[in-house]
Amino acid sequence: MRELTEKVAIEGKNIVKDFQLGDTRTRVLKSISLKVSQGEFVSIMGQSGSGKSTLLYILGGLDTPTSGAVFMNGIDISKLGDEKMSRIRRQNIGFVFQFYNLIPNLNVEENIMLPLLLDGKKMRDYKNELAEILEVVGLSDRRKHTPRELSGGQQQRVAIARALIGKPQILFADEPTGNLDSRTGADIMNLLQEINRESRQTIIMVTHSPEAAKSSSRIITVSDGKIS
Repeated sequence: MRELTEKVAIEGKNIVKDFQLGDTRTRVLKSISLKVSQGEFVSIMGQSGSGKSTLLYILGGLDTPTSGAVFMNGIDISKLGDEKMSRIRRQNIGFVFQFYNLIPNLNVEENIMLPLLLDGKKMRDYKNELAEILEVVGLSDRRKHTPRELSGGQQQRVAIARALIGKPQILFADEPTGNLDSRTGADIMNLLQEINRESRQTIIMVTHSPEAAKSSSRIITVSDGKIS
């Protein structure tokens, strides 16, 4: 039993999420439970408004459920205060979004290192890790470029490298190909698949694209706030 528990990267139990707008309360997630094992690459799919992104943000600690629990390393992260949750997000979680959210006046290296610098780390202490992640995402020759000198696909590669530089337990990706053309999107999915395969990185991705979801090892479909 102990061995089985150690292999679970994250577990959601009876997750409910309500949104209040004026006098109207809408239940977006309706008692969702799921487990993701270490080393899995899971896609969460669903129609627009199905609750898939809300579920991702709750699992990743960017939002809290109305009720239910999210267990990471045996701790219910949904009950943590802001300070402890911020530390877990910095040290255990990486996030990639549809829009790359790069800092325009920082170069590739500086954008990648930003989470560690904000955590009080020094760039000089991470030269090897930086060189390694630049190699993984294929941007070793672009390290001094600023975002405006990069294509959309290259900017998303920087965002992926930034999410991985702290060696997170789980990489969360919200529509990572949503802002890219189909060919560039396929390249990004190949990269995520390679990262998952080579380093057994746990990845949980929300996508509306069946093509992108094919890269994952398991697909979860959210429909009307439930897993169908």
